[in-house]
Amino acid sequence: MSIIVALDVPNLEACQKLVDELKGLVTIYKIGSELFTAHGWRAVDLVEKSGGKVFLDLKLHDIPTTVARTSAVIAQRGVFMFNVHTLGGLEMMREARKAVDQNSRAGKKPLLLGVTILTSHSERSLAGELGIERPLKEEVLALARLARQAGLDGVVSSPEETEFLRKESGKDFILVTPGVRPSGSPADDQARNLTPREALRRGAHYLVIGRPITQAPNPREAAQQILHSLS
Repeated sequence: MSIIVALDVPNLEACQKLVDELKGLVTIYKIGSELFTAHGWRAVDLVEKSGGKVFLDLKLHDIPTTVARTSAVIAQRGVFMFNVHTLGGLEMMREARKAVDQNSRAGKKPLLLGVTILTSHSERSLAGELGIERPLKEEVLALARLARQAGLDGVVSSPEETEFLRKESGKDFILVTPGVRPSGSPADDQARNLTPREALRRGAHYLVIGRPITQAPNPREAAQQILHSLS
């Protein structure tokens, strides 16, 4: 199990400050749309030059050809992991898988994950806003099965779905869980969340944690407390 700290910050200075503060405690950092849109591969290089690994969280969702070409570029750069959106469908995910396999450098093949249902969604928003009538947990499970069929290495889902996904998928299928909040932390915009300890107990491989660490008065101390709670 590892924690992944979400670098949801607006600039490289804030990114460098967090990576420096957390050195020795955290080795994997998530770079999402905000930081990557602002600074691109410079943000990835910053983390990697500091000795960290990058989870590039761009949730690729487009026609299969576009996603395949983008996946090829990411694979050539050799990040630790990145994701596509399972709602893009089976062909799109298969093309991403093929692109990663054909374009990765030796020893630097990224883990390829499929995002299921965002942690900001609830049962109500899924049906009422998106028109998806299947119960949320059943939808997550169906999308995870589709990701496995496409040959992906794992999925991203809320910790509330981790336990039954682990039973369904076995120990080698990677489960990455955002929506992790230490006890007493505000839920913010996460509709489905659990504590780090509970997410780990349910079978998560990686816990993505952002604001409880990055917006804490002392990020290093906050990270230490979370790691201690998991030991």
